[in-house]
Amino acid sequence: MVLGSATLASAGQTERLRGVINEHADIVVWDIGFQADLAQVEADLAVVLGGDGSILRAAFQMGERQVPVVGVNLGKLGFLADLSADEFATVFARICQGPTGIVEHLMLECWLDKQDPAASKSQLGLNEVAILGGAPFAMLDVHLYVDAELVTTYSCDGLIVSTPVGSTAHSLSAGGPILRKDLQAFVISPISPHTLTNRPVVDSAERVYELVVPQPHAGTAVVIDGRMFAPLEQGDRIRIQRAKPRFKLVEVAGHSYYRTLRQKLGWSGSLRINESRSGSGVSDEG
Repeated sequence: MVLGSATLASAGQTERLRGVINEHADIVVWDIGFQADLAQVEADLAVVLGGDGSILRAAFQMGERQVPVVGVNLGKLGFLADLSADEFATVFARICQGPTGIVEHLMLECWLDKQDPAASKSQLGLNEVAILGGAPFAMLDVHLYVDAELVTTYSCDGLIVSTPVGSTAHSLSAGGPILRKDLQAFVISPISPHTLTNRPVVDSAERVYELVVPQPHAGTAVVIDGRMFAPLEQGDRIRIQRAKPRFKLVEVAGHSYYRTLRQKLGWSGSLRINESRSGSGVSDEG
């Protein structure tokens, strides 16, 4: 059985690939608008057509019941959705025959602990938890605790706690390191810290991370995987730890982790000189 999930864009490609899926598997859900409660669906495989944002939404919909995902890139970058539409059409029959490699990735669980316990809530994430300052866009103080011990207070525009999967997303843009996707660790990355010695920190996923903003702004919010989780109020405490479910990504031969980094981030290993400058005396070997 196959669970299909796709964006509203690329309708022609989506219908073509639906035909490919129908040839080799039974489709139990075809969720074009990301509306289905996928945690209630019995399926052996999820085929996500779109981009990395589509995969994040599908992981959110699956909740505690994460089934192996095949990501087909109909978007722009595609770190997780690494297969092109043509590649998928070629390899899907082989994936259905199995066995195939499945890499499990760390997910996080974020708790919002409020002074009123009845208002507390939690949510799973695959990429990251971000505290964003919001209006009036002044600097925030964010206390970081690890296993209940105060580590530091960041003065910054915001703070990101990222999984290895999310280390190539918002955290990377904020100056964080790239972690191999199967590592069991979190990255804490301040956004535009006031003190230049505040650098991203990598620590074990076995620990419990807590964030406290003593004086949040009117627009300060907690965002999980790009989705609004909750506005942040004085007295709130954000708790982040390893989640029990694991995100499962089907690994296709020839699509290694470093190949993806090399191609998606343009790690060519050498400068590429525009051909129009070939007569200027600048050498590729320089």
